[in-house]
Amino acid sequence: MKNTIKEFIKNIIPVLLGVLIALFIDNWNEQRKDTIYINNFYSSLKKEFRDTNNEIIKKVPKQKALVDTLEFYENDEKTPLIQVIEKAGGINGPLVKLNYWKALSSSKIELLDYNKLSVLADIEEGNEILKYKRNKIIDFAYSNLYKTSKKEKTLLKIMMMDLMNTQREIQNDLKKVLKE
Repeated sequence: MKNTIKEFIKNIIPVLLGVLIALFIDNWNEQRKDTIYINNFYSSLKKEFRDTNNEIIKKVPKQKALVDTLEFYENDEKTPLIQVIEKAGGINGPLVKLNYWKALSSSKIELLDYNKLSVLADIEEGNEILKYKRNKIIDFAYSNLYKTSKKEKTLLKIMMMDLMNTQREIQNDLKKVLKE
């Protein structure tokens, strides 16, 4: 009986060591794959965020032109809102690209540390706010196209300035990710 226990222990130790080594190698390989995945994700995300930042930078002068034009025609009771918008080149708003973030957030979000996750969530929330404000501006403009009063022009100007402020907040968050 004592020999069988010794033999059992003698036989089980190599098996246990083999299993432990296999688990270690498997965990190491999984971590390596996750690291590669996250590095590729950040690389793609940063490209997407650079594109978004450039999009915002491109739109700001057009938005400022609309604000300036609204300000110029603010007291002109003869010029309807539609003409003011046309003279400024329309209502412009950037599109925030979040394709890679959405892909990761629906699959391997647990691989991100909290600080990075927090900034990405802030960007996503900022994008939702930006979409909402952009839609409100368009709704407001369409419902007041032929109005000529100072009130509508001032309101549209304030709405545009608020939209631009939200864009700046998003840009600040984009820069946090791009610095890493």
